[in-house]
Amino acid sequence: MQAVAASKLRRVQVRAEAARPYADRMAEVLTEVASRTTGSPHPFLTERPIKKRLLILVTADRGLAGGLNVNAIRVALTYIRQGEETVLDTIGRKGRDYFRRLGVPIIAEVSGTGDRPELKDILPAVTVARDEYLKGSVDQVALVHTHFASISRLVPTVSILIPVQVPERKEGIRVDYLYEPEPEEVLARLLPRYVEAQVYAAVLDNLASFYAAQTIAMRNATDNAGELIDDLTMLRNKVRQATITKELSEIVGGAEALAAG
Repeated sequence: MQAVAASKLRRVQVRAEAARPYADRMAEVLTEVASRTTGSPHPFLTERPIKKRLLILVTADRGLAGGLNVNAIRVALTYIRQGEETVLDTIGRKGRDYFRRLGVPIIAEVSGTGDRPELKDILPAVTVARDEYLKGSVDQVALVHTHFASISRLVPTVSILIPVQVPERKEGIRVDYLYEPEPEEVLARLLPRYVEAQVYAAVLDNLASFYAAQTIAMRNATDNAGELIDDLTMLRNKVRQATITKELSEIVGGAEALAAG
């Protein structure tokens, strides 16, 4: 299982790293388009008093990954307990099952996406979150997933998805683009895609974290099993040696008794 997890980790890492430039470039385009708009801001850019929140929780479908899922769930619990009323939108069985047992409202869930999730697989969960915000049912949408910093550093992360925090524009040469249609309409179409890209990148990031955690967990299990085998082998040898010594003592004692008689 360690070898299988390590092999899958390499493949998933490639996909996760390939998704990051797209999400980063989309953030840059979003910044540029937002700076060109005039008039009232898009609802996704409007902050409002928070009375109810929605949390998209990304966990794995399976276990045998050390504390990966537990740590993400712990971060989600902290977020839920430290603020206003919160409903859940889960991606992955582990988070869904845990919070279902706790009785936390789950308004949407996606699971069983496998080792090669596509955007269309998670789109229903993202669409529900997006629509809940547009209807005014929730005032904030947050995301919890495990960030793959390195194979030994997996960081449960909370980020605010909606309202969208537009990155600040970097200083430098500014290209004067011509927009067709108008920047406001481009922004209105771009914002939902931006949210989808952020969630999809988080799902791939979490999947890479899962296989990294599983690789480490299986390696530790192998090491522990090896130590247990060594201890049991040594114990068996000691018992065997003690048995042989006892039998030899009985034979020598019997021989001496016969000689004396």
